[in-house]
Amino acid sequence: MSGLNGWTEDFITTNRIKLHYVTQGEGPLMLMLHGFPEFWYSWRHQIPEFARNYKVVALDLRGYNDSDKPQDPEAYKMGELIEDVEGVIKGLGYESCVLVGHDWGGAIAWCFAYEFPQMVEKLIVMNIPHPALFTEAIRSNPQQMLRSWYILFFQLPGLPEFLLQWNDYNAIAAAFQNLAIDKSAFTWSDLEAYKDAAAKRGALTAMLNYYRHAWSSFSSSLEWEVLDLPTLMIWGEEDTALAKELTYGTEAYVNHLTIKYIPNCSHWVQQEQPLLVNQYMREFLTESSAS
Repeated sequence: MSGLNGWTEDFITTNRIKLHYVTQGEGPLMLMLHGFPEFWYSWRHQIPEFARNYKVVALDLRGYNDSDKPQDPEAYKMGELIEDVEGVIKGLGYESCVLVGHDWGGAIAWCFAYEFPQMVEKLIVMNIPHPALFTEAIRSNPQQMLRSWYILFFQLPGLPEFLLQWNDYNAIAAAFQNLAIDKSAFTWSDLEAYKDAAAKRGALTAMLNYYRHAWSSFSSSLEWEVLDLPTLMIWGEEDTALAKELTYGTEAYVNHLTIKYIPNCSHWVQQEQPLLVNQYMREFLTESSAS
């Protein structure tokens, strides 16, 4: 299916499920992984920008939007999410990619880079800390524990789903509109798109199942050694859920690290400050290729 913006939609079968994605451009693969409560649409400002040099693929993660939504909660463990990414890269005919992730997509990107470093040419993560630092903060930092209250709330059966869908999925729209510093970054149609994606049958429970396995995902058997990959971290400084301090010490886990902080910007960094995010991505991709 062709899109109005030059991108096309398609499906790929991997790891026993069918995943939906949007793609534009030709060349090396750039794979984009969204966060909660989003879908491929959160990369709408980046897809055409980088399609000039890459085959950009913005995935709907399992459980989201038009991708399959397995009912078994075990289907949302990190190991399954990593296998999805591996299957997508290979299924598209590539051996490696530039891997880009935000929020939960960034968490998957971190873990995938450790599991399959040979399949990641460059890593770009946005407003998601290194898993080792996040795990440490959740266990020992009272301030971050308070910021992450929603993770505990999402463990409850049924109630989070009820509240998220109440009043025409108002909480989904509010997650973007209320947290954004620049409210104009999200139009009415943007918010409706996110509400529509969350309203698809089975999506809310699937999306919450990521959090219901969060502890096992971040305290997995992966060894958090030093990652030897060119890595860019972009961070909106006014993230109310994930403090800027979570980025401190990342260099202990990454050999070739670049961090770009964006002031007066919320968690939704690539949507709220797309021009600056695109600029930092472009500079990083150019400089890391030259070095």
